[in-house]
Parts: sequence; C-alpha cells; structure tokens
Amino acid sequence: MTTPDHLPSVIRHWIGGELVDATDGRTFEVAEPVSDTVYARAARGSATDVDRAVAAARAAFPAWSRLSNRARATVLYRVADAVEARHDRLAAFESYDSGLPITQAQGQASRAAENFRYFADVIVALGEEAFRQGEEQFSYVVRSPVGVAGLITPWNTPFMLESWKLAPALASGCTLVLKPAEWTPLSASLWPEIFAEAGVPSGAVNIVHGIGDEAGQALVDHPDVPLISFTGSTDTGRRIIRSSAEHLKTTSMELGGKSPVVVFADADVEAALDSVVFGVFSLNGERCTAGSRVLVERRLYDEFTRRLAERAAKVRVGHPSDPATEVGALVHPEHYARVLDYVETGRKEARLAAGGTRPDHLPEGNYLQPTVFADVPRDARIFQEEIFGPVVAVAPFDDETEAVELANATRYGLAAYVWTSDLKRGHRIAHAVESGMVWINSHNVRDLRTPFGGVKASGVGREGGAHSIDFYTEAKIVHVALGDVRTPRFGAAS
Repeated sequence: MTTPDHLPSVIRHWIGGELVDATDGRTFEVAEPVSDTVYARAARGSATDVDRAVAAARAAFPAWSRLSNRARATVLYRVADAVEARHDRLAAFESYDSGLPITQAQGQASRAAENFRYFADVIVALGEEAFRQGEEQFSYVVRSPVGVAGLITPWNTPFMLESWKLAPALASGCTLVLKPAEWTPLSASLWPEIFAEAGVPSGAVNIVHGIGDEAGQALVDHPDVPLISFTGSTDTGRRIIRSSAEHLKTTSMELGGKSPVVVFADADVEAALDSVVFGVFSLNGERCTAGSRVLVERRLYDEFTRRLAERAAKVRVGHPSDPATEVGALVHPEHYARVLDYVETGRKEARLAAGGTRPDHLPEGNYLQPTVFADVPRDARIFQEEIFGPVVAVAPFDDETEAVELANATRYGLAAYVWTSDLKRGHRIAHAVESGMVWINSHNVRDLRTPFGGVKASGVGREGGAHSIDFYTEAKIVHVALGDVRTPRFGAAS
C-alpha cells in the first residue's frame, strides 16, 4: 500500500474560515482499509461545534446571498480550478482512505471539478418565470436562497459526492455546514485550502467532522438550518425525516438501492455483460446505483450466468494504489463483516457461482473476490436487501410481465437497466419499472442536467441540474395589476 505524501495526522473542523479543534477536545480514530491501521485522528464534533458552524454560516449568508449569480459563478470556477490543481493528491487521498482503486478515484476527482463548473454555468443561465393574464395582470417568480444548508454525505466516493451538494448550494446563494462521513474524512480535509485559494468568503462553507448520531443529528436538529440534503442509508434517511419534522425542514434524501438489470435474449450480450460486470463491481460495489439484481430471460440465462461468473473470477482484486486493480479493499471492517454476513446468507439461499471468499493473494485487509449468486429466489435476503459490496444476485424470467414483476419486487426504486434490441419493449419496461432512473442499453452514464433520485425506499426529492437549484432556493410569485382593479365590493351596499 502506498502512503500518500502530506498525510495529516489530525483532521480538524473548518468553521468561520479557521481550522479548529472540537470544543471539548474530543477526537476519533481514522483507519485505512488495507491493514485497518489508524493513521489520523479527526475532531469529534458535538452540538456545540455544530452551533458554532451554523452561527458562522448565518453571519456569512447576507453578503454571499446578495452577490450576483455571475459573481458567485466566478468563485465556483476558481474552486473547480483549485480542485483540478490537486487532482493527483486528491485521488491518492481518496484511494488511501476508502479503498477505492486509484484509477477510479482519479475519475471521481475530475467529476468533482466538473460539478462546480456545471453549477456555475447553471446559475448564470437560469431564468425566472413570468406569466401574463391578458391585459389585467402580470406575475413573475423571484428566487431567493433558503439560508443555511445542512449537508450530510456518505463514505463512498466522498469528495465527489460532497461536491455534488456543495456546488449547487453555493451557486444558489446558500451558506452551509457540511458533515462528512466519519469513515472517510481524509479528502474533505482538502476543502479548506481549496475554498481559501478560490476566495470563498469565511463562513460561507463550514465543515464539522464527527459521528453521525452526534454531529449529524445536531445538524438535523438545529433550528437555524432550514434544509437538509442527505445521501446514505434508507434507515438513516427515515430518522432524519422524522427529526426534521419538528422544524418542518425541507429535505432531499438520496437513499439505498437494489437496482435491477433486465437482460432479454435479443440483447447485445457482450455489451450487456460488460455493463453488468462494471456496474456491480466498479467502486468496489459500494455504489447506490449498482445493478445488483440481474434478471435474465430464461433462454439466455444459463449462458449469461456462466459467462458472468467467469468474468467475475477474472476481476483483478488488489491494493487500491495499484493501477491494475479493478476492485480494492472494502471501506471499513464493520462494513466488510456486514458484506461477508450477506455472502454466508447467500450460500444458504442460492447457488454460489463465483467468488464468496477472500482472494488467496491478499491474506489481510477488507478484501472480497467479486461474488455471483445464481438461481436466487425473489424472497431471498440477497435479492431483497442492499448489500453494498461486490456481490450480485442473478435470477431468470420467462416473459416481459415477469421481468417487470421481478424488477419491482423490492422496497427500493433508485435505478434500473434494460438490455434489448427491441426498443419498443425497452421503453415499455422503462416506463413500467418503479425507479427514479432507467438506462436502456447503457450503463450508468449521467448527464449533470438530469434529475437524480429514487422512489419508494430509495429517496425523497430530486437533485441535479435545475432541480438542485429548486431545492436550495425558495420561489416567490409576485402578482401585479396592469389595469383597473375590479374587485367584488362586499359590504358596499347601502
């Protein structure tokens, strides 16, 4: 394992433009996933630290929100430049901290910079609606930033997903408090120098590290934080929504997934196979949109399952810093144990076609050979529950009706993928599947302009493009009379 240069031994909060310790001095350990060795300590935020951060964000809000869209966009462009200038260091930090293969971490760094450029463009180009009611009245919409945004981000691809929330919040004129995931806080330690270099005003962005039940809960409960954007597990999302109800907060919840890949016999089998292997095993399988349930038309089922198992066995599992690695180490011993528990459950529920064990050449660390279970019944836990690792469940179907039924047979509804040469059928399936996003004959290629989010237990709300600006702003309609007002004259009779 290659240790990155300039690795910090202490990760501190960033509040009001200053690096600070937790008010009570507490810290928590941060370990890397290859040897589970503690390499740093991070400030352990409390309600007091969150209160300091919210106060700093509130103080910065008037000036930041009054800037023109163009002025804020200029700052965001500088943030993107500063992110790109740290591309190699950022990718090394991300890979070291999360176990993500270095080549995939490099892609996340590039996407983070693009997020800031994209939302800078959006806020400059975004217009406001106007309505004319004949000659009598004219109405127009005014957008204003909501205020202090609370952002709570997950441990998988942390820096990119932080940028996915930071960029639209700042573009909209909000100030914010970010609570990064406690398992992977390393790359977030780069944000303070990035924002300082880009000229983001002190207090516009504040970062409080800590445990979710402490710092995260304090942010959700704070009365001066009117909206919460959260990406993470469905169970945590439910708790956040319940807590947010006390202050009627606006929430955006991007939660879990158990996404189906529906493969018909007439599909381009090579392309579908490539997509399935990449979609469930890239990012170590730790991705909410992973196609973790593969449904294959019965006359193609045996061949496809066999070839999928053969490909899984050849996926390169190795040290995250090795450019040849395709699957690295899972993020944390606790998560690794959870995934292994699902593998053991799967052995009892279905047929193990590939993987299921630690690779022989990696006797230590959170490693798992990509795992394929075949003949998985619909009521199996590995079919129903999100595993969030390099594990895929495969099942057959006989016709289009059964394919849709199986695709919808979970509580989740984030993403879905359909492979068929019959595009009419592809559209029918896409419309019938209960999910927020569907790809036909494609893997997970996203346009930043499009809405991102799920249905059922996969989330509440949409972000992406103008949808993100909608979330971070309030829309006010102003009505103006153009002519004489002819209001019915109640009480005017003599």
